[in-house]
Amino acid sequence: MVTAPIDATTTPAWAELAAAHSSFHPDLRGWFAADADRAERLSFPLADLHVDLSKNLITDEILASLVRLAEQTGVAARYAEMLSGAHINTTEDRAVLHTALRRPAGASPELVVDGQHIDTDVHEVLGRIRAFAERVRSGEFAGVTGKRVATVVNIGIGGSDLGPVMVFEALKPYADAGIEARFVSNIDPTDIAQKTADLDPETTLFIVASKTFTTLETLTNARLARDWLWAKLAEQGAIGDDEASRTNAVAHHFIAVSTALDKVAAFGIDTDNAFGFWDWVGGRYSVDSAIGTSLAISLGPDVFDEFLAGFHAVDTHVATTPLAQNVPVLLGLLNVWYVNFLGAQSHAVLPYSQLLHRFPAYLQQLTMESNGKSVRWDGTPVTTDTGEVFWGEPGTNGQHAFYQLIHQGTRVIPADFIAFANPAFPLVDGDRDVHGLFLANFLAQTKALAFGKTAAEVEAEGTTGPLVAARTFSGNRPTTSIFAPALTPSVLGQLIALYEHITFTQGTIWGINSFDQWGVELGKQLALQIAPAIEGDEAAFAAQDASTRSLLAYYRAHRS
Repeated sequence: MVTAPIDATTTPAWAELAAAHSSFHPDLRGWFAADADRAERLSFPLADLHVDLSKNLITDEILASLVRLAEQTGVAARYAEMLSGAHINTTEDRAVLHTALRRPAGASPELVVDGQHIDTDVHEVLGRIRAFAERVRSGEFAGVTGKRVATVVNIGIGGSDLGPVMVFEALKPYADAGIEARFVSNIDPTDIAQKTADLDPETTLFIVASKTFTTLETLTNARLARDWLWAKLAEQGAIGDDEASRTNAVAHHFIAVSTALDKVAAFGIDTDNAFGFWDWVGGRYSVDSAIGTSLAISLGPDVFDEFLAGFHAVDTHVATTPLAQNVPVLLGLLNVWYVNFLGAQSHAVLPYSQLLHRFPAYLQQLTMESNGKSVRWDGTPVTTDTGEVFWGEPGTNGQHAFYQLIHQGTRVIPADFIAFANPAFPLVDGDRDVHGLFLANFLAQTKALAFGKTAAEVEAEGTTGPLVAARTFSGNRPTTSIFAPALTPSVLGQLIALYEHITFTQGTIWGINSFDQWGVELGKQLALQIAPAIEGDEAAFAAQDASTRSLLAYYRAHRS
């Protein structure tokens, strides 16, 4: 049974944290100098991940108060509710069961929710995805002219795009079947035009990913892709100019990730090639569902299985590990400390891996769509600030762009640094291991942010005058270091699940529903009202506010 949220600000732990903050003077240099065991004590294992919290702005006493805050706000109990299928998505009256997507076959006890045999249903879909992926990879499933699939184009938006594209980019070294994956999401026609410009229609497979098969952007792009396919195949003489030929072409070149089988069939897609998921899977939590079909095809079902196993390892850790050693919970608590007590408004995620270049963008939706809320799950106003702006870029690219602000700006910006001991592409420059040089930067940045550089140290190097202040670094800039042996499918699943559960922890403490997204609806509704005005409807034009009418007039005047 879902209970009312506990107001974190009324708990004894919150009072402890407020008192600690009132006299708080971070001193990472001093703390490390006085405590030889700090790094070891504040480093934790999580499956294949090594997570070092020692360069965060916390003392043992603050961390203990944060753990008590998790206890007093019921984090463990709410996680148990989620795993059991309680309807913790209160505004939509739904269970939240993305963790069920990665439960292994035969898991015990069986998960039955609202009369649905969850494990059976999940593995039935996974089995169908595996079988279809193998057919595509072997060439058994081919285009209308019999040519093997060479490119899979995933058409989706939000969680139906950000997850698959991020994972494909991260695991591209595992793509072993000669099948490229591309991703179309933006309704800007440039996106679909550029993604299809150099493709051979005879070897292209489109995946239309929309649970309801009604998403405006996705269905618009799907129709554009269908028109492109028909035109190109006809131009090449591969199909005739008749309805039967076009229908046959769609059946050979389109599949769907959707449960709206009537709409799938109306589009022309063979419903045997439609893969569904359930209303208890939120879009931003869906990459390990049928939304990952493009990954099972391009990377292979075995890689996808390993990916799911990584998620499950973290799910198990969260369910079975005491809060004081529970890594996602601890990281969520640190974020609460930074947002609600130290005034942080953003959070940097800095992967030292070019393969993870889309990971910060993926986390933007996961965290900001989940916790960007101003009401609690019972509809009452929040009692604290909620959410942070998540952002970042990979490796040394970021160092030459925005690290200045993190090092010497006036704002507290907690940063997560992610790195791997072994690279996907081990290269040398002369006698130098380039990956080693890359990781030297990873280690140097966290050291510089933590310990800084004093004016005396700057002067000892011969600097004088006003340059001393400019070259002084205050230090005490908080970072978390996350290390793993290599970026494997399992490790990537672990990283995603880590941030899912960080987000869950923060949402629970703030008393918000992290699993709805009503904030995205209003703009979509208004776009449908404005579209007729764009197309010349004068009544729709007149119904707009003065600013919108002015902008519409500019558009009309300049559209050629």
